[in-house]
Amino acid sequence: MFDKDTSSKFTKILKNERIFLFGGAGFIGHNLALHLRKLTKNVFVVDNLMTNNLIDNLFSKDSETSKFNFYRKILMQRFRLLRENDVKMINADTRNYSDLSVIFEQYKPTKVIHLSAISSAIKARQNPSLCFDIQLISLKNLLELCRLRLKKVNQFTFLSSSTVYGDFETEEVNENTRPRPRGIYANTKYMGERLVRTYCHQYGLGTTIIRPSALYGERCISKRVSQIFIENALEKKISKLEGGGDGLLDFTYIDDLVQGIIRSLVYHEGHNTSQTFNITFGKARNIKELFDIVKLNIPESKSINAERVLDKPIRGTLSIDRAKKVLKFKPVWPLEKGYVKYIKWFKNIWMKNNLH
Repeated sequence: MFDKDTSSKFTKILKNERIFLFGGAGFIGHNLALHLRKLTKNVFVVDNLMTNNLIDNLFSKDSETSKFNFYRKILMQRFRLLRENDVKMINADTRNYSDLSVIFEQYKPTKVIHLSAISSAIKARQNPSLCFDIQLISLKNLLELCRLRLKKVNQFTFLSSSTVYGDFETEEVNENTRPRPRGIYANTKYMGERLVRTYCHQYGLGTTIIRPSALYGERCISKRVSQIFIENALEKKISKLEGGGDGLLDFTYIDDLVQGIIRSLVYHEGHNTSQTFNITFGKARNIKELFDIVKLNIPESKSINAERVLDKPIRGTLSIDRAKKVLKFKPVWPLEKGYVKYIKWFKNIWMKNNLH
C-alpha cells in the first residue's frame, strides 16, 4: 500500500499512538486494522462480533445451508486474519458506556475511530430504532469518553457516508457542498457528523470525518450491488439493471479507502481541528459498466433492464481534491483493476465451497 520510505515515515509518526477501532470487526474495520498493524503494534479492535456480522448473516432469510456456511467462513476469515496479525481484539458493545469506560481507563486510547454502524440504508429503513441505537448511542458514548480524556485522546475519526449529500445537483460534489440527506441511514450519519464537529468546536477535541462511497473488495459480504452481480452470475441468476444501468456511483476499492484513512491519522493537525474528507476513487461510473466487468470475467452473466426505483438518490462523483492536497491521497484501484481482483477472489472462494 505504501512504499518503503512512506511506511517508515508513517511508522515513526504512529509508533507511540494507541489506535482503537470501535466496531472494528466489520468490512472496513478489519481491513483498516490489518494495514495499520503493518505500521504500528498498538492497534485494537473493539467489537461485540455480532451486529452486521454473525447475527445478520447466520440468521438471515437466506435459508440455503451452503450459502449460510459460505458467509460464515468469510466472516471467520476476517477474525482469523486479525488474530494471525496480532491485532488485539476486545469483546465489548459500543452501546454500553460502562464497558467502554473500563476500556478507556485500562488501555488509554490516543486515536479513536468510530466504525459502529448498521450495514446498509435498507436495513436502516427496516429497523430505524436499531440504526439510531448502533450509530448514535455508540457515538455519544465515545465522544463523551474522549471529552473526559482530552489530554490523552488527540484525534477522533468518524466514518460517515457519501449518502449525506442526498441527490447530487451537479455531476460532482465536494466537502463544501451542502448535505441534503435522505432516509434514516443518511440522516443518522449526518447527525453524527454534526455531533462530532460540535465536540471539536465546544471542547477542542481534534476530529476527522471520512465520507466513503460504494465500497467493494475482498471479504465484503454486505449485499452491495458489486457483490450481488457476482453472486447472480455464479448462481446463473439474472441481474436487474435499473434504468438500464445508467445510475452513477463513485465505486471505491477498500485499499484506497484504507490508504486515505491512514493518511488522515498521520496528517491530522491535533486539538481544535476538524477536517472532513471525501475518500473515494474520485470518478463515478455507471452500473452497466460494473455489470459489463462481471460479464467479461464470468461470461455466463445475464441481465435485464428494469424500472428505476424512484426513491433512490441521484449520485455522481465525489471530488477528492482536498484529500489529494492535504493528505497526499492518490487512489490506485480503478474498477478495471480493483473489481476484477474482487471478482477473482469471490469466484475462487465460491468454487472452493462447491457452490457452483
